[in-house]
Amino acid sequence: MRTIIALSAFFLLTSCKKESNTNILSDYFTYDKDKVETAGVKMIPIKTPAGEFKVWTKRFGNNPKIKVLLLHGGPAMTHEYMECFETFFQREGFEFYEYDQLGSYYSDQPKDSSLWTIERFVDEVEQVRKAINADKDNFYVLGNSWGGILAMEYALKYQQYMKGLLVANMMASAPEYGKYADEVLAKQMKPEVLKEIRDLEAKKDFSNPRYMELLIPNFYKEHLCRLEEWPDGLNRASKHANGEVYTLMQGPSEFGISGRLAKWDIKNRLHEIIVPTLMIGAKYDTMDPKAMEEQSKLVKNGSYLYCPNGSHLAMWDDQKVFMNGVIKFINDVDDKKI
Repeated sequence: MRTIIALSAFFLLTSCKKESNTNILSDYFTYDKDKVETAGVKMIPIKTPAGEFKVWTKRFGNNPKIKVLLLHGGPAMTHEYMECFETFFQREGFEFYEYDQLGSYYSDQPKDSSLWTIERFVDEVEQVRKAINADKDNFYVLGNSWGGILAMEYALKYQQYMKGLLVANMMASAPEYGKYADEVLAKQMKPEVLKEIRDLEAKKDFSNPRYMELLIPNFYKEHLCRLEEWPDGLNRASKHANGEVYTLMQGPSEFGISGRLAKWDIKNRLHEIIVPTLMIGAKYDTMDPKAMEEQSKLVKNGSYLYCPNGSHLAMWDDQKVFMNGVIKFINDVDDKKI
Protein backbone atom coordinates (compact mmCIF):
# COMPACT_ATOMS: atom_id res chain seq x y z
CA MET A 1 0.00 0.00 0.00
CA ARG A 2 2.86 2.39 0.88
CA THR A 3 4.51 1.59 -2.44
CA ILE A 4 1.34 2.45 -4.35
CA ILE A 5 0.98 5.76 -2.48
CA ALA A 6 4.65 6.63 -3.09
CA LEU A 7 4.38 5.88 -6.81
CA SER A 8 1.17 7.90 -7.07
CA ALA A 9 2.87 10.86 -5.42
CA PHE A 10 5.87 10.53 -7.75
CA PHE A 11 3.73 10.49 -10.91
CA LEU A 12 1.68 13.42 -9.62
CA LEU A 13 4.82 15.49 -8.97
CA THR A 14 6.31 14.51 -12.33
CA SER A 15 3.09 15.44 -14.10
CA CYS A 16 2.95 18.81 -12.32
CA LYS A 17 6.59 19.48 -13.19
CA LYS A 18 6.01 18.72 -16.87
CA GLU A 19 2.93 20.91 -16.88
CA SER A 20 4.88 23.71 -15.18
CA ASN A 21 7.70 23.45 -17.73
CA THR A 22 5.19 23.46 -20.56
CA ASN A 23 3.57 26.60 -19.18
CA ILE A 24 6.95 28.31 -18.82
CA LEU A 25 7.87 27.48 -22.42
CA SER A 26 4.46 28.59 -23.63
CA ASP A 27 4.81 31.92 -21.84
CA TYR A 28 8.36 32.42 -23.11
CA PHE A 29 7.49 31.83 -26.75
CA THR A 30 4.11 33.55 -26.87
CA TYR A 31 4.17 37.16 -28.08
CA ASP A 32 0.89 38.08 -29.77
CA LYS A 33 -1.75 35.42 -29.22
CA ASP A 34 -4.47 37.38 -30.93
CA LYS A 35 -2.50 38.12 -34.11
CA VAL A 36 -1.04 36.05 -36.93
CA GLU A 37 2.21 34.68 -35.53
CA THR A 38 5.32 35.57 -37.52
CA ALA A 39 8.06 33.74 -35.57
CA GLY A 40 8.84 37.02 -33.82
CA VAL A 41 9.61 38.94 -37.01
CA LYS A 42 8.33 42.51 -37.17
CA MET A 43 8.99 45.35 -39.57
CA ILE A 44 9.18 48.48 -37.44
CA PRO A 45 8.36 51.83 -39.08
CA ILE A 46 11.11 54.45 -38.67
CA LYS A 47 10.65 58.16 -39.25
CA THR A 48 13.62 59.98 -40.81
CA PRO A 49 14.23 63.41 -42.36
CA ALA A 50 13.99 61.67 -45.76
CA GLY A 51 10.66 59.97 -45.06
CA GLU A 52 9.35 56.86 -43.33
CA PHE A 53 10.98 53.46 -43.81
CA LYS A 54 10.85 50.04 -42.14
CA VAL A 55 13.52 48.05 -40.33
CA TRP A 56 13.55 44.29 -39.77
CA THR A 57 13.53 42.91 -36.23
CA LYS A 58 13.10 39.44 -34.81
CA ARG A 59 12.05 38.84 -31.24
CA PHE A 60 13.06 35.84 -29.16
CA GLY A 61 11.42 35.16 -25.82
CA ASN A 62 9.31 36.97 -23.30
CA ASN A 63 11.04 38.39 -20.24
CA PRO A 64 9.85 41.69 -18.73
CA LYS A 65 13.11 41.99 -16.73
CA ILE A 66 15.65 41.52 -19.53
CA LYS A 67 15.28 42.82 -23.10
CA VAL A 68 18.51 42.83 -25.14
CA LEU A 69 18.81 44.67 -28.47
CA LEU A 70 21.66 43.38 -30.65
CA LEU A 71 23.40 45.99 -32.83
CA HIS A 72 25.39 44.52 -35.71
CA GLY A 73 28.53 45.99 -37.22
CA GLY A 74 29.42 47.34 -40.61
CA PRO A 75 27.84 49.77 -40.97
CA ALA A 76 25.32 47.92 -43.14
CA MET A 77 26.25 44.34 -42.32
CA THR A 78 23.32 42.23 -41.07
CA HIS A 79 22.04 40.50 -37.94
CA GLU A 80 23.01 37.14 -39.48
CA TYR A 81 26.52 36.99 -38.01
CA MET A 82 25.00 37.53 -34.55
CA GLU A 83 22.73 34.48 -34.76
CA CYS A 84 25.15 32.72 -32.37
CA PHE A 85 23.40 34.52 -29.50
CA GLU A 86 20.19 32.57 -30.13
CA THR A 87 20.99 29.35 -28.29
CA PHE A 88 22.88 31.04 -25.45
CA PHE A 89 20.30 33.72 -24.70
CA GLN A 90 17.31 31.41 -25.06
CA ARG A 91 18.84 28.98 -22.56
CA GLU A 92 19.03 31.89 -20.11
CA GLY A 93 15.43 32.90 -20.73
CA PHE A 94 16.43 36.37 -21.96
CA GLU A 95 14.14 38.33 -24.25
CA PHE A 96 16.29 39.63 -27.11
CA TYR A 97 16.02 41.13 -30.55
CA GLU A 98 17.98 40.63 -33.74
CA TYR A 99 17.77 43.74 -35.87
CA ASP A 100 18.90 44.93 -39.28
CA GLN A 101 19.57 48.64 -39.22
CA LEU A 102 18.21 50.86 -42.00
CA GLY A 103 20.21 50.27 -45.18
CA SER A 104 20.93 46.64 -44.27
CA TYR A 105 19.73 43.66 -46.27
CA TYR A 106 16.45 42.75 -44.55
CA SER A 107 15.43 46.35 -43.91
CA ASP A 108 14.60 49.12 -46.36
CA GLN A 109 17.60 50.41 -48.30
CA PRO A 110 16.97 54.04 -49.26
CA LYS A 111 19.52 55.71 -51.51
CA ASP A 112 19.61 59.10 -49.80
CA SER A 113 23.20 59.39 -48.50
CA SER A 114 22.18 62.04 -45.95
CA LEU A 115 20.68 59.22 -43.88
CA TRP A 116 24.04 57.63 -43.10
CA THR A 117 25.07 59.59 -40.02
CA ILE A 118 25.60 58.55 -36.42
CA GLU A 119 22.92 60.96 -35.19
CA ARG A 120 20.29 59.53 -37.52
CA PHE A 121 21.14 55.94 -36.54
CA VAL A 122 20.93 56.84 -32.83
CA ASP A 123 17.45 58.23 -33.39
CA GLU A 124 16.54 54.99 -35.19
CA VAL A 125 17.61 52.87 -32.21
CA GLU A 126 15.46 55.01 -29.93
CA GLN A 127 12.45 54.41 -32.17
CA VAL A 128 13.15 50.66 -32.08
CA ARG A 129 13.35 50.79 -28.26
CA LYS A 130 9.92 52.35 -28.08
CA ALA A 131 8.51 49.79 -30.51
CA ILE A 132 9.71 46.84 -28.39
CA ASN A 133 8.43 48.47 -25.16
CA ALA A 134 11.80 48.45 -23.43
CA ASP A 135 12.73 50.86 -20.65
CA LYS A 136 15.22 51.64 -17.88
CA ASP A 137 14.11 48.58 -15.91
CA ASN A 138 14.94 46.02 -18.61
CA PHE A 139 16.71 47.50 -21.66
CA TYR A 140 20.21 46.27 -22.53
CA VAL A 141 22.04 47.35 -25.68
CA LEU A 142 24.78 45.06 -27.02
CA GLY A 143 26.78 46.40 -29.96
CA ASN A 144 29.67 44.84 -31.86
CA SER A 145 32.14 46.84 -33.98
CA TRP A 146 30.16 49.69 -35.64
CA GLY A 147 27.32 48.48 -33.42
CA GLY A 148 29.59 49.40 -30.49
CA ILE A 149 29.91 52.95 -31.82
CA LEU A 150 26.15 53.12 -32.12
CA ALA A 151 25.65 51.65 -28.63
CA MET A 152 28.00 54.15 -26.98
CA GLU A 153 26.47 57.08 -28.85
CA TYR A 154 22.99 55.88 -27.93
CA ALA A 155 23.98 55.69 -24.27
CA LEU A 156 25.37 59.23 -24.34
CA LYS A 157 21.98 60.52 -25.49
CA TYR A 158 19.43 58.08 -24.08
CA GLN A 159 20.95 56.20 -21.15
CA GLN A 160 18.01 57.24 -18.98
CA TYR A 161 16.11 54.45 -20.78
CA MET A 162 18.83 51.80 -20.33
CA LYS A 163 19.62 49.18 -17.72
CA GLY A 164 22.95 48.05 -19.18
CA LEU A 165 25.42 48.65 -22.03
CA LEU A 166 27.69 46.06 -23.65
CA VAL A 167 30.37 47.18 -26.13
CA ALA A 168 32.05 44.32 -27.98
CA ASN A 169 35.27 44.98 -29.85
CA MET A 170 35.02 48.71 -30.54
CA MET A 171 37.39 51.43 -29.43
CA ALA A 172 35.93 54.82 -28.54
CA SER A 173 38.29 56.65 -30.90
CA ALA A 174 38.46 56.00 -34.65
CA PRO A 175 41.83 57.77 -34.99
CA GLU A 176 43.29 55.50 -32.29
CA TYR A 177 41.77 52.48 -34.05
CA GLY A 178 43.44 53.60 -37.29
CA LYS A 179 46.74 54.14 -35.50
CA TYR A 180 46.60 50.64 -33.99
CA ALA A 181 45.97 49.16 -37.44
CA ASP A 182 48.92 51.05 -38.94
CA GLU A 183 51.46 50.77 -36.14
CA VAL A 184 50.68 47.35 -34.69
CA LEU A 185 48.60 45.10 -36.94
CA ALA A 186 50.15 46.15 -40.27
CA LYS A 187 53.63 45.35 -38.95
CA GLN A 188 52.53 41.78 -38.24
CA MET A 189 52.04 41.17 -41.97
CA LYS A 190 54.73 39.95 -44.32
CA PRO A 191 56.44 43.06 -45.78
CA GLU A 192 55.76 42.04 -49.38
CA VAL A 193 52.05 41.49 -48.62
CA LEU A 194 51.73 44.84 -46.85
CA LYS A 195 53.50 46.62 -49.71
CA GLU A 196 51.10 45.19 -52.29
CA ILE A 197 48.08 46.16 -50.15
CA ARG A 198 49.41 49.70 -49.69
CA ASP A 199 50.11 50.03 -53.42
CA LEU A 200 46.50 49.11 -54.22
CA GLU A 201 45.25 51.55 -51.59
CA ALA A 202 47.42 54.34 -52.95
CA LYS A 203 45.84 53.81 -56.38
CA LYS A 204 42.38 53.56 -54.73
CA ASP A 205 42.04 50.29 -56.64
CA PHE A 206 39.73 48.77 -54.02
CA SER A 207 37.54 46.97 -56.56
CA ASN A 208 40.53 44.99 -57.74
CA PRO A 209 39.89 41.34 -56.67
CA ARG A 210 43.51 41.18 -55.59
CA TYR A 211 42.78 43.59 -52.71
CA MET A 212 40.50 41.14 -50.89
CA GLU A 213 42.63 38.19 -52.02
CA LEU A 214 45.38 39.72 -49.91
CA LEU A 215 43.28 40.97 -47.00
CA ILE A 216 41.20 37.85 -46.32
CA PRO A 217 44.04 35.41 -45.50
CA ASN A 218 46.48 37.98 -44.12
CA PHE A 219 44.16 40.22 -42.12
CA TYR A 220 40.57 39.01 -41.89
CA LYS A 221 41.51 35.43 -41.00
CA GLU A 222 43.95 36.75 -38.39
CA HIS A 223 41.94 39.56 -36.83
CA LEU A 224 38.27 39.37 -37.88
CA CYS A 225 37.40 35.69 -37.35
CA ARG A 226 40.05 33.07 -36.66
CA LEU A 227 37.89 29.98 -37.14
CA GLU A 228 39.25 27.75 -39.89
CA GLU A 229 35.80 27.57 -41.46
CA TRP A 230 33.77 30.73 -41.15
CA PRO A 231 30.24 30.33 -39.71
CA ASP A 232 27.36 30.28 -42.16
CA GLY A 233 25.84 33.35 -40.50
CA LEU A 234 29.03 35.36 -41.07
CA ASN A 235 29.22 34.23 -44.69
CA ARG A 236 25.60 35.26 -45.28
CA ALA A 237 26.12 38.62 -43.56
CA SER A 238 29.19 39.27 -45.73
CA LYS A 239 27.26 38.32 -48.87
CA HIS A 240 24.35 40.59 -47.90
CA ALA A 241 26.40 43.62 -46.80
CA ASN A 242 25.45 46.96 -48.32
CA GLY A 243 28.81 47.98 -49.75
CA GLU A 244 27.64 51.47 -50.65
CA VAL A 245 26.79 52.42 -47.05
CA TYR A 246 29.75 50.49 -45.62
CA THR A 247 32.31 52.22 -47.84
CA LEU A 248 30.78 55.65 -47.28
CA MET A 249 31.02 55.36 -43.50
CA GLN A 250 33.84 52.87 -42.77
CA GLY A 251 35.97 52.93 -45.89
CA PRO A 252 36.87 50.06 -48.26
CA SER A 253 37.81 47.46 -45.62
CA GLU A 254 38.34 46.64 -41.93
CA PHE A 255 42.05 47.45 -42.33
CA GLY A 256 41.82 50.87 -40.69
CA ILE A 257 39.10 53.47 -41.17
CA SER A 258 38.74 56.20 -43.78
CA GLY A 259 35.04 56.98 -44.31
CA ARG A 260 32.70 59.39 -42.53
CA LEU A 261 33.65 57.74 -39.24
CA ALA A 262 37.38 58.44 -39.64
CA LYS A 263 37.46 61.34 -37.14
CA TRP A 264 34.87 59.97 -34.73
CA ASP A 265 36.12 60.13 -31.13
CA ILE A 266 34.08 60.13 -27.91
CA LYS A 267 36.78 58.83 -25.59
CA ASN A 268 36.74 62.05 -23.56
CA ARG A 269 32.99 61.65 -23.03
CA LEU A 270 32.98 58.10 -21.68
CA HIS A 271 32.83 59.44 -18.11
CA GLU A 272 29.29 60.60 -18.95
CA ILE A 273 28.10 56.99 -19.26
CA ILE A 274 26.81 55.98 -15.84
CA VAL A 275 24.79 52.82 -16.59
CA PRO A 276 26.53 49.49 -15.87
CA THR A 277 28.82 48.87 -18.85
CA LEU A 278 30.78 45.86 -20.08
CA MET A 279 33.68 46.48 -22.45
CA ILE A 280 34.87 43.40 -24.35
CA GLY A 281 38.33 43.06 -25.85
CA ALA A 282 40.21 40.22 -27.51
CA LYS A 283 43.87 39.37 -28.04
CA TYR A 284 43.76 39.20 -31.85
CA ASP A 285 41.12 41.89 -32.40
CA THR A 286 41.35 44.73 -34.92
CA MET A 287 40.80 46.85 -31.79
CA ASP A 288 43.50 47.28 -29.16
CA PRO A 289 42.42 45.13 -26.17
CA LYS A 290 44.32 47.49 -23.82
CA ALA A 291 42.17 50.36 -25.10
CA MET A 292 39.04 48.31 -24.42
CA GLU A 293 40.23 47.71 -20.85
CA GLU A 294 40.96 51.42 -20.43
CA GLN A 295 37.45 52.26 -21.62
CA SER A 296 35.99 50.05 -18.89
CA LYS A 297 37.72 52.34 -16.38
CA LEU A 298 36.65 55.58 -18.06
CA VAL A 299 32.92 54.90 -17.77
CA LYS A 300 31.39 55.37 -14.32
CA ASN A 301 30.39 51.76 -13.68
CA GLY A 302 32.48 49.61 -16.00
CA SER A 303 33.63 45.99 -16.20
CA TYR A 304 36.09 44.39 -18.61
CA LEU A 305 35.94 41.02 -20.36
CA TYR A 306 39.09 39.75 -22.08
CA CYS A 307 38.94 36.97 -24.67
CA PRO A 308 42.44 35.43 -24.88
CA ASN A 309 41.73 33.42 -28.03
CA GLY A 310 39.35 35.85 -29.72
CA SER A 311 39.47 38.36 -32.54
CA HIS A 312 37.00 41.00 -33.75
CA LEU A 313 34.27 38.37 -33.68
CA ALA A 314 35.18 36.81 -30.36
CA MET A 315 31.51 35.82 -30.09
CA TRP A 316 32.54 33.08 -32.55
CA ASP A 317 36.24 32.34 -32.13
CA ASP A 318 36.40 32.59 -28.31
CA GLN A 319 32.76 31.76 -27.82
CA LYS A 320 32.70 30.20 -24.35
CA VAL A 321 34.66 33.02 -22.73
CA PHE A 322 32.66 35.66 -24.60
CA MET A 323 29.19 34.26 -23.97
CA ASN A 324 29.82 33.26 -20.36
CA GLY A 325 31.10 36.77 -19.63
CA VAL A 326 28.19 38.49 -21.39
CA ILE A 327 25.58 36.32 -19.66
CA LYS A 328 27.20 36.79 -16.24
CA PHE A 329 27.23 40.57 -16.70
CA ILE A 330 23.54 40.72 -17.66
CA ASN A 331 22.53 38.44 -14.78
CA ASP A 332 24.67 40.42 -12.32
CA VAL A 333 23.06 43.69 -13.39
CA ASP A 334 19.62 42.11 -13.15
CA ASP A 335 20.47 40.83 -9.64
CA LYS A 336 21.78 44.30 -8.69
CA LYS A 337 25.27 42.91 -8.06
CA ILE A 338 26.65 45.62 -10.37
